[in-house]
Amino acid sequence: MESSPALAPHLSVNQVLDFIKSDDSDLRIRAAQEIRRLTKTSQRCRRQLSPAIPQLVAMLRVDSSESEAALLALLNLAVKDEKNKISIVAAAALEPIIKFLQSDNGSLQEHATASLLTLSASSVNKPTISASGAIPLLVEVLERGTPQAKVDAVMALYNLSTYSSNIILILESNPVPPIIDLLIVCKKSSKTAEKCTALLESLVQFEEARDALVSQEGGVLAVVEVLESGTPQSREHAVGALLTMCEADRCKYRGPILREGVIPGLLELTVQGTPKAQSKAQMLLRLLRESPYPRSELQPDTLENIVCDIISQIDGDDQAGKAKKMLAEMVQVSMEQSLRHLQQRALVCTPSDHLPIASCASQE
Repeated sequence: MESSPALAPHLSVNQVLDFIKSDDSDLRIRAAQEIRRLTKTSQRCRRQLSPAIPQLVAMLRVDSSESEAALLALLNLAVKDEKNKISIVAAAALEPIIKFLQSDNGSLQEHATASLLTLSASSVNKPTISASGAIPLLVEVLERGTPQAKVDAVMALYNLSTYSSNIILILESNPVPPIIDLLIVCKKSSKTAEKCTALLESLVQFEEARDALVSQEGGVLAVVEVLESGTPQSREHAVGALLTMCEADRCKYRGPILREGVIPGLLELTVQGTPKAQSKAQMLLRLLRESPYPRSELQPDTLENIVCDIISQIDGDDQAGKAKKMLAEMVQVSMEQSLRHLQQRALVCTPSDHLPIASCASQE
């Protein structure tokens, strides 16, 4: 058998297009590696090397060394190139990529998840990807994948959720617990938190998603934390999710939301949020302030009454100015209540001189 010809350190575009069609596996792998390198930052190379897509997709069905090299090349070809995204799916790449999602090889699973994230950014591809059975597998990756695969999976699911009929398919895969798990550990000002809250905002239109969010330990608190310290877009999604819940069933969800100290963040949003966030925050405050008890039965300094006062005053003109004047008092009272609540929660799981550690654990 003839040995492969000696290759220069880097190949030209024409050489790559020749070698990718070779019968020699080593040459095909080398060509795929060069495609990955050339297309990493060059849009021009992505256009020039798009004819290699059918051969790269064929390589996905060969052994692992060829398939991984081809998958990485396709991933870079698809980045910021709508035509290549569509061409890759049209060339039947989804079937092998879906199989890689189920691989025990963590690296291969990561690459497959990243590929679906990139391909799902195309509106043309969204229905095809969902029809391929990718959604429940992405939820499995979100639950049990590597940290990077989880991040890419939630972003891919968000992309797919923007195609309306996909929301039900996502909901059927019970995605809320793993979304919350990821939201709890990620930085609240990150892109990951933004996509998690955006996805939750869409999902909580449905009762099963709302109940899953409330029943998940730390679920509502994680959304409140994004509302307080997320990006402007994240905060808008977070307040939107909580508002949707209260609008659906105020009596059922008002308590769990209030218990997590949401009021200071909401008040800040009425002043500093995006226009949509300001409007949603004001609507949510109105829902949260309502009480089954007459106001005369409440103490004048209760959080409930302060919320009533601030809402009544910001309903008129100069909303931002009036809200700012009352913000300090509102935050002080709410922070004190939230601190007492947190201290009470901490006592449950903090052993004392008189409480054995085993007893503490039994109370959780």
